[in-house]
Amino acid sequence: MTAAELLKSRPYAPSAPEKRAMLLDGLNELTVHHRRNCVPYDRIVKALFNGADTVDELSALPWLPVRLFKRTDLVSVPHEKIVKTLVSSGTTGQLPSRIFLDRETASSQARILATIAGDFLGKARMPMLIIDDASFLRDRTRFNARAAAILGFSSLGRDHLYLLDEQLLPDWNALSSYLEAHRDTPILLFGFTFIVWQNFVEAALAEERSFHFPPGSALIHGGGWKRLEDRKVSEESFKAALAERFGIERVHNYYGMVEQVGSIYFECEHGRLHTPAYSDILIRDPVSLEPLGVGEAGLVQVLSVLPRSYPGHSLLTEDLGTIVGEDDCPCGRNGKSFRIHGRLRNVEMRGCSDTRPVPAV
Repeated sequence: MTAAELLKSRPYAPSAPEKRAMLLDGLNELTVHHRRNCVPYDRIVKALFNGADTVDELSALPWLPVRLFKRTDLVSVPHEKIVKTLVSSGTTGQLPSRIFLDRETASSQARILATIAGDFLGKARMPMLIIDDASFLRDRTRFNARAAAILGFSSLGRDHLYLLDEQLLPDWNALSSYLEAHRDTPILLFGFTFIVWQNFVEAALAEERSFHFPPGSALIHGGGWKRLEDRKVSEESFKAALAERFGIERVHNYYGMVEQVGSIYFECEHGRLHTPAYSDILIRDPVSLEPLGVGEAGLVQVLSVLPRSYPGHSLLTEDLGTIVGEDDCPCGRNGKSFRIHGRLRNVEMRGCSDTRPVPAV
């Protein structure tokens, strides 16, 4: 099955054996495509993975460290076909990743995001409150992973309200009017985890404000928990504050990254992140890089059939995670379920440092 055919599957329908067979076909096909069309990627595969075009198991697929996208431009389509360049937010002192999308890849990613979200939220587009500032969306020089995520998720809703101003202060009067206008309709909220907490929940607590969102309203949030952990805010207290202060009881965290944008892993009502039919994860030992089993913590490798304009279909992240199970979550969704524990600090991934610098494409 090709990558394009796999994208037509329902997100959580295939059983583990079916999914592995379909993913292996699609990912092998992408490896061949990227080797033929991206010279730096082909060099890496030859140098580090014995140059095999196809493999017999997912754990044998060639992978790139996500850090490599901060060091070189990797493109697998003619430059004139690039319609969008995404830039990661990055941290101080680090170069951002640059991800190049053609029309086909961008369209596939938008479509799959809607399909995955629809399984959790339903097909109807709800009024949408975005807990962020809209100004940087108008400035293309500031267009980065944050803007891309907001634009991507905003397609899931309608009648959008951006709650925060350019100083990230909430407009409570606008929120009151919005809730009144949509008092009989569930509302979809989206924001980055720390911004939701600091500029929405804590701001309301500080001003002793509370709002009642209609029943069935849901929050989608993503991003690292590090700054919340520093403030001693757990997932349980995060959700409890949203329920108490706003009446929002449906809260879905998600895991994703700009290097594989569109490959989104949603958290179900039982607190597990789920791999859809189009994506998967492996866990590798941080030292040996050997694959680990269920319940063993290690580095997360993400696989996806979406990236076609750049070789991002098999990436080794610097995040630590654990596979909880496969096809056995109480929510009824098939696929692997997993949890993320944070980021491995101060590492230089083997395979990145061992590879000679490759020129920009």
